[in-house]
Amino acid sequence: MRRLDLYIIRKFLGTFFFTLLLLIFIVIVFDISEKIDDFLKRDAPLNAIIFDYYFNFVPYFINLFSYLLTFIAVIFFTSKMAGNSEIIAILSSGISFRRLMFPYILSAVILALLSFMLANFIIPYTNRGMFAFEKRYIGSHPEFSEQNLHKQISPGTFIYLENFNMRLKSGWKFTLEQFQNRSLVYKLRSERVDFDTVRNRWIISNYYERRINGMEESIHKGTRLDTILPVTPTDFMEDVEEEKIMNWFALRDHIRKKELSGDPGVISYKVKQYERIAFPFATIILTLIGVAVSSRKVRGGIGYHLGLGLALTFLYILCMQISTVFARFGNLPPLLATWIPNIFFGIIAIVMIRMAPK
Repeated sequence: MRRLDLYIIRKFLGTFFFTLLLLIFIVIVFDISEKIDDFLKRDAPLNAIIFDYYFNFVPYFINLFSYLLTFIAVIFFTSKMAGNSEIIAILSSGISFRRLMFPYILSAVILALLSFMLANFIIPYTNRGMFAFEKRYIGSHPEFSEQNLHKQISPGTFIYLENFNMRLKSGWKFTLEQFQNRSLVYKLRSERVDFDTVRNRWIISNYYERRINGMEESIHKGTRLDTILPVTPTDFMEDVEEEKIMNWFALRDHIRKKELSGDPGVISYKVKQYERIAFPFATIILTLIGVAVSSRKVRGGIGYHLGLGLALTFLYILCMQISTVFARFGNLPPLLATWIPNIFFGIIAIVMIRMAPK
């Protein structure tokens, strides 16, 4: 590595972390002003506020804004270099523009690896402490899915509940279906099911039972049926914050279980899994765009570069949000949905690099 490489890397990473620390300080000040009443009302200890909440909050915040701050850092110090004619001097000395990109790409890869480690291994661990603090001292509670529940409890066996009450351990509009070779062989419908916590059994009330054997069919009705099902009330509890405390391997195993049970909510978990890989790559792509935008000396100076850079960043965020919505509520595959912004902006980065002054 040349002295020039170290100079650019030091400028890049120094600007990034300085901007990050400044932004973290501002966000913490605003967050304290918003939550100070909850801290005082619930007598939260100072050491718990600092170490259990804000120390665990910092990694999440770093990863949330890493690619945005990377873009801003690249544009900020590269625009200053261009304004001081440093870029012109570097290119005039015989160093190619492609060679000039090396320290930028190396720094972006370091930040991308940091983002990947934070998202998949560090943040899931720190979120546990942060959520425990919020539940105790701020009063935020996880949300649960208790309506229109679909699950595959065993191969070929599916259950449906229109509504389930976790406090009463009771569900309404219960349906159980069994299939063999994609043909329905058994169906049970009931107005209500209750879980007996003493015997670990399900009590099915006012049920209607159908058994199908080819062209033959038998029907049976009853008022009460005690049975054992390979499912418990906790299986109907869906914590919306659950994904945030899972590392890469735990999330992968959780997705496999949801796929086995036929849970339609698996799409959201797949989107989150692929986002943990796509976002670090965004750091590299936005770095390339930032260099291409800010390496040209223009009359507008750094203000023009920052304005254009922020516009491109928010366009990337908007593109990511739109594509993931299509994945969750449409037919767009989750892997493609999370990578569409990277593919689109990757093409833009290649075009802009080719058009950059050399």
